[in-house]
Amino acid sequence: MINDSAIKEVVISGQNLTVEQVVAVARYNAVVRLLPTNIVNIQKNWDALNQMMDDGQVMYGTNTGIGAFGNVILPKEQTIELSYRMVRAHASAVGEPAPLEICRAALVLRLNVLVKGYSGIRPIIAETIVAMLNKQVTPVIYDKGSVGTSGDLAPLSQMALVVFGEGEAWYKGERLPGLEAMTKAGIEPVKLMYREGLALINGTQFMTAYGCINLYEAQRLIKNSEISAAMTIDALNCVELAYDKRYQDVRPFQGQSDSAENLRLLLKGSEILKQPKLNIQNAYSLRCTPQVLGACRDTMDYARRQLEIEINACVDNPIYLTDEKVCLTGGNFHGEPIGFVMDFLGIAMSEVANISERRTNNLLDPALSGGLPAFLVGGQGLNSGLMIAQYSQAALVSENKILASPASVDSIPVSANQEDHVSMGTIAARKCLEIIKNAQQVIAIEYLVAAQAFEWRLPLSPSLANSSAYQVVRSVSPKIEDDRPYYVDIESVTKIVRDYSVIIAVEKSVGILK
Repeated sequence: MINDSAIKEVVISGQNLTVEQVVAVARYNAVVRLLPTNIVNIQKNWDALNQMMDDGQVMYGTNTGIGAFGNVILPKEQTIELSYRMVRAHASAVGEPAPLEICRAALVLRLNVLVKGYSGIRPIIAETIVAMLNKQVTPVIYDKGSVGTSGDLAPLSQMALVVFGEGEAWYKGERLPGLEAMTKAGIEPVKLMYREGLALINGTQFMTAYGCINLYEAQRLIKNSEISAAMTIDALNCVELAYDKRYQDVRPFQGQSDSAENLRLLLKGSEILKQPKLNIQNAYSLRCTPQVLGACRDTMDYARRQLEIEINACVDNPIYLTDEKVCLTGGNFHGEPIGFVMDFLGIAMSEVANISERRTNNLLDPALSGGLPAFLVGGQGLNSGLMIAQYSQAALVSENKILASPASVDSIPVSANQEDHVSMGTIAARKCLEIIKNAQQVIAIEYLVAAQAFEWRLPLSPSLANSSAYQVVRSVSPKIEDDRPYYVDIESVTKIVRDYSVIIAVEKSVGILK
């Protein structure tokens, strides 16, 4: 598995930024660096904007009001004050502070837009954001309040406040007033010029910040789910022909092929699977695992394509063409592309949890488990075993079904109907992360149950990969002899899902999974 904490430096050029690089900066504090050519291009673009201002061009959000006030032309002496008032007024997000890594991701993603040289800013804006990232001054951004068009105005305005010494920020673990955080870090707040307020806030960087973290976690959730599925398939002595390469090749979806290949690797060498089979074929949740998880993999591939187009695009309005000295306005801030893929990714991740719960039920129900005791415990009646752990899975799966209802089909007009169709993409991205967190707990319970099932298959051994996974689970959750408070075990196993410990151990034993 790629260790993105090993990425120590990320060059921000406005091009070719990857999801993994965003996570390296946002989560692992990789150093950010700009290219000299970007500074030159930003300066040239600023010089062109100055010329356009001197020529008296009317430019939205630069020498006019914004939104419903876009037709109000302002005298030049008010345009600098507009930058400040615009950000302050738009800083109207509500809810709870977003995770620190989301806030850092939003900052680096907005930087990647600004360095492209279309946004009409001075180099000092980009250089200040670089300093904030490298010195870990992170704006406090509340998680609710964006309708996803014009971009993420409310949350990004909370981010922008800190750039000029207002708002709030985290610095060295403390939540401080923005000016105090900047001062302690030795960063001079920017004195804004015209246009620069809108340049900091008019994009989709809050929803794409969630999107990058979501995709990163989804990729690792899929690997965890394939390992937990392999443990269950192994413990149940399932029919392996369902994962045969020849069978997969006649339906050549890439995700399905990769998932089946992983399962074959994970199941290789199992003593349990060499025993006589009780069934000609198994339940759908077992034999269709490559088809379901493969479709989830293909959805992730689509989400990556869309995200990496967006994070390297000029998601801004207006934009300024340096050579032509022209200001163009339109709707490049609209979050529809990200709203769609976040809804789609959320649906896919809810299915990861859905099929896991069904596999778990096969382990716990003696009518389905091929000789395993009910709920995988002795002393039945006195002991309940893992009965109620599956209830928790059912609750999480049901909650995910509600969360998977798409946000992007909704729109509520704002700004006196000037902004009459919005994407709700940020809501889609936020709830996608919640779906993933729920799914991680569902997979943790499948790990817990499958590990207990192996106890009842002794002296037969599972595959090498599944033995490795079993050992990691048992390192935090000992064999169940009698009932105990299982929430402790579930929490412990969830941690090794979320820190990728099982994936790391399995890949050490059998090689890197697809």
